[in-house]
Amino acid sequence: MGRVVAAVGIRGEVRVKTFTEDPEGLADYGRWVVKTRQGWREMPLEDFALRPNGPVAKLAGCDDRDAAELLRGAEIAIPREEFGAAREGEMYVVDLIGFDVVDEQEGKLGVVDSFVETGANSVMVVAGVRERLIPFVDDFVKGVDRDARRITVDWKRDYDA
Repeated sequence: MGRVVAAVGIRGEVRVKTFTEDPEGLADYGRWVVKTRQGWREMPLEDFALRPNGPVAKLAGCDDRDAAELLRGAEIAIPREEFGAAREGEMYVVDLIGFDVVDEQEGKLGVVDSFVETGANSVMVVAGVRERLIPFVDDFVKGVDRDARRITVDWKRDYDA
């Protein structure tokens, strides 16, 4: 959902780069999960503001500049249960982790390991005999079967070259 990019001031606030459509969207969630050097930990959100230089957040337990500096580069996520159900015809990429990825000609290519955001679109990281990076766009993704936990793609062997 975002990343901590800098410490702000002396009270433990951090500047955040959001990966959400609406930068203020992160303010809607009272609990953030932050990947620190020690691993993922939940940190309640105490305050959030849009400032001219970008969003700034105050997280519980981050009470001075030194603590904020330790969060620089930390990834920000939201607990899945905070999202609620996806709307009809939509899905959260986190719900696709672990789905089988199959190509009608080649068979099973692997399993969705993660997603990478490129700015233009999401890219599936598919773990299999070898790792594949498949853009999550209509040209390649032909169907998602939630019940079968399967994503069908149009992916040719020579795309991996």
